[in-house]
Amino acid sequence: MSERVLFKYIDDPKQHEIGTYTQHGGYAALKKVLKEIKPADLIEMVKKSGLRGRGGAGFPTGLKWGFVPKNSDKPKYLCVNADESEPGTFKDRQLMEYDPHQVLEGTILASYAIGCHHCYFYIRGEFVFGYKRVAQAVEEVYQKGFLGKNILGSGYDLDVTIVRGGGAYICGEETGLIESLEGKRAFPRVKPPFPAVSGLYNCPTVVNNVETLACIPHIVNRGAEWFASIGPPKSPGTKVVCLSGHINKPGNYELEMGAPLKELIYTHGRGIPGGRKLKAVIPGGSSVPLLTEKSIDVKLDFDSVAAAGSLLGCAAVIVMDDRTCMVWMVQRLSEFYEHESCGKCTPCREGTMWLVEILSRIEEGRGGMKDLDILLDICDNIGFKTVCALADGAVAPVVSAIQHFKDEFIYHIENKKCPLPHRNFDFDGFVN
Repeated sequence: MSERVLFKYIDDPKQHEIGTYTQHGGYAALKKVLKEIKPADLIEMVKKSGLRGRGGAGFPTGLKWGFVPKNSDKPKYLCVNADESEPGTFKDRQLMEYDPHQVLEGTILASYAIGCHHCYFYIRGEFVFGYKRVAQAVEEVYQKGFLGKNILGSGYDLDVTIVRGGGAYICGEETGLIESLEGKRAFPRVKPPFPAVSGLYNCPTVVNNVETLACIPHIVNRGAEWFASIGPPKSPGTKVVCLSGHINKPGNYELEMGAPLKELIYTHGRGIPGGRKLKAVIPGGSSVPLLTEKSIDVKLDFDSVAAAGSLLGCAAVIVMDDRTCMVWMVQRLSEFYEHESCGKCTPCREGTMWLVEILSRIEEGRGGMKDLDILLDICDNIGFKTVCALADGAVAPVVSAIQHFKDEFIYHIENKKCPLPHRNFDFDGFVN
């Protein structure tokens, strides 16, 4: 399938305006649902479509909605996770900036499905332009009567409140986001209870990613079977892939789930600058294990990437050529995770600091052979031993870099220097 779905009209300079969006068929799904489809039936439709969350975890969206208790007397909330902070990821930002109504229509549909009457749109604080576009779109939607009381005469009420994020990576974790919305420091919560049962203000809550919600109007308009027919059965639909790093044509690419990584890099991305050799790829954002050139034929869907030893995550593909120092690379990533750790869990708070200390020692020519064992031991004591997955993401690139490029670490230790003459990035690649 070559046609774009989410990005079909994104090149139209006025697509962010409600008039242009409706000319392209916008809000037809909302009108159809409010007139013909019951909330429970909409949930079943999304289940049948096979849509999995596009924020990183890949959890089935319809199943997530179905966990919200039907007989609860508490208010139900939908939180839109627009706190896109994963290094290498910029798909949600483009959707919000250039097609915000697509996201809002999906937001209204999801709210209707779970019985939510007040939705919170939590957008990363640094997204100034995106915030302005979303705020303008919300105002237009209220004026059109697609939000507020008795939407389109259906008897359904919904308000949307935009909240600018707390400026931390951890705010993108669903319970950290909820804590931030409640005006507290974004410490992730212990689960269970899960947000579907006890989330925002201890009420049933669903947290959905921007790209996930943007898929909903298309599923309603074209049918669950249509969506399920795209890509592999267990990971259907299209996926917006963020391509960056050492690549001739970086950007967002909407592809069928299951498109080959090699095709993304060498066909869509036009290959590596200067015809240099591929060294490693991060396929799903900085928090997933590396893949080497031997895995370049992997298909970009949740199950295939997992089988190759990594994770699709949010599909942020970062390409590294043969000039990349892997010790330097994981040192820089570890500095990010040390800075972004919320400090709640001791293994993450202390462990990320020690990762930076030891990797810096190796990178600067002060390391010893025992440091490799210490690094792996620290990673073992951090990963899967904390409340949230930040620590898991912090250790994934370190462990995989040592697994695939151990000789490079040993060279640093034995020779007290890096084997590569160039190891610093600027916006155009490497500099001396």
